[in-house]
Amino acid sequence: MNHSFSRRSFIKTTGAASVATLSGINGLANPLFTPANKKIKITRVDSNFEREPLIRPFGFKGGYMTEIWQTVNYMESDSGNHEIGLCTQNVLWSDAKVFASYSESGGNALMYALSERALQIANGQSFTAPVELLENILPEVYEYGQKITANPHLRKTFALNALVGLDNAAWLLYAKENSISTFDEMIPETYRPALSSQHKEAAAIPLMAYTIPIDEIKSAVDEGYFFMKIKIGQPGTQEEMLEKDKARLSAIHKAIGEVRTPHTRDGKLPYYFDANGRYEKKETLMKLLDHAKEIGAFEQIAIIEEPFAEELEIDVSDIPVRLAADESAHTDKDAIKRMQMGYGAIALKAIAKTLSMTLKIAKEAQKRNVPCFCADLTVNPILVEWNKNVAARLGSFPGMGNLGLIESNGHQNYKNWNTMLSYHPMKDGNWVQAKNGVYKLDKEFYKTGGGIFEKMPHYEAMFKH
Repeated sequence: MNHSFSRRSFIKTTGAASVATLSGINGLANPLFTPANKKIKITRVDSNFEREPLIRPFGFKGGYMTEIWQTVNYMESDSGNHEIGLCTQNVLWSDAKVFASYSESGGNALMYALSERALQIANGQSFTAPVELLENILPEVYEYGQKITANPHLRKTFALNALVGLDNAAWLLYAKENSISTFDEMIPETYRPALSSQHKEAAAIPLMAYTIPIDEIKSAVDEGYFFMKIKIGQPGTQEEMLEKDKARLSAIHKAIGEVRTPHTRDGKLPYYFDANGRYEKKETLMKLLDHAKEIGAFEQIAIIEEPFAEELEIDVSDIPVRLAADESAHTDKDAIKRMQMGYGAIALKAIAKTLSMTLKIAKEAQKRNVPCFCADLTVNPILVEWNKNVAARLGSFPGMGNLGLIESNGHQNYKNWNTMLSYHPMKDGNWVQAKNGVYKLDKEFYKTGGGIFEKMPHYEAMFKH
């Protein structure tokens, strides 16, 4: 199934002065303009997608996914160069209300329609830097998303998720047009302080959903994994949820609490819990933390991610553990607001909110000395490399050794993961597979960006017509 678009002309002023008038729209601010950068005109776009089944239904936020759509965006410039950007859609993560309002395929079709619309808007436009392109099209894309989902309160992450493939294609085209061959060169100067590290290792963070047995968590630790994302906020009333979460924490701590690792400063395994906004009151979360203290697990809690629904806007500065913002930090402005509310970490998702927006968020976090790490969206193996490039360059997380943090759970959830891995242009790279719980980031990884600049024959074949 292939969907092509006719050329559409736009009369746009793209100079620095005119872009400045758009500064701040939907959380984006002016990109860095480098005189040496070429103005790139988009002259042809195209799109396709593949449906990838999951091993088992993947449940969180009160819903269950059975497949994940991989969308593919093609972008060609007036110079004849073209690039392809990938996107892994996740309607349930980006807007659970949209997921609940439509069939699973219907929700995916809506996000795909938004990606198509974004390509139509971009076709005919010129840009100097990808952040500028995103800034120019995001307001119209978001407004279109509100219309087609019939949801005036559509979460911005739904639009940003839909834009990942376009944004990645724009970055790769920008690199090619400006003779850039490394990820470090590709990042504009203004964002580089937030991505100035070059770790030799990155912790591979697997995901342990509600239904994962304790034995499997223990087996993961035996395999070398030491930093695991564990879902809390289980189904039921708030009282039922709390009791289930307390029991889950007790069982996990009993199974792995005594295990030691060389990757943390205290030698203990860090606990990373993700509540996906299920806690309705601060008091309920404090009861869970009191339980953690009672069983001796409190000191090992490194992160609790998104405990509260974002619309509650609860100040969390008095909660005695590090809370991380994920879904609620849609844009850099949203991230600033969360940090002002007391959130002490940001989960970056270059593979879900676009690299362009991620750079803006990382810059604001770095200015405020708030640590970041990279969370997954159950993405395909090539998108893992985009996330890995960001994780490899972030500062070390508090309490950890000198290494990056990147969640990657696709291998746990995709039925055809090995087939998807075969599409990776550098699938045999030393950094592609985790070993003993870490990704080894060697010179070749930094030289090649993990393979993101290479052609992808499987996806290129979709557009040979």
